[in-house]
Amino acid sequence: GKLTNEEFNEIKKHAAKGGEIIKETFKDIDDKEFLIIAYECARFHHEKYNGKGYPEGLKEDEIPLHARIMAIADVFDAVSAKRCYRDALPLETCFKIIEEGRGTDFDPNLVDLFLENKDEVISIYNENK
Repeated sequence: GKLTNEEFNEIKKHAAKGGEIIKETFKDIDDKEFLIIAYECARFHHEKYNGKGYPEGLKEDEIPLHARIMAIADVFDAVSAKRCYRDALPLETCFKIIEEGRGTDFDPNLVDLFLENKDEVISIYNENK
């Protein structure tokens, strides 16, 4: 069933906690740029382009580019994969969800690029089923 507000607030902690786990786990890595990108992808992949995401309510270009890219990939993966509570959605529906989030959930320029490369996305999806 639908999550309660308390349950959803608990789930929302995963982005910030994931970022902290990455920061701590890879603190001794030589490639500091990799560490920063991994941390920011984990921490900010649920920020929304319109500022209504979490954990910090960042908007537009305040969200690191790699996290804006990850947001699209994360949602596409989530809706195109079978979950314990539902079957995978048809790919056309998955693309429609990304398109409908253009400018609100997702960076509009990145959505355009994603949709322009739909055939390649489908090919990669099929290779990794």
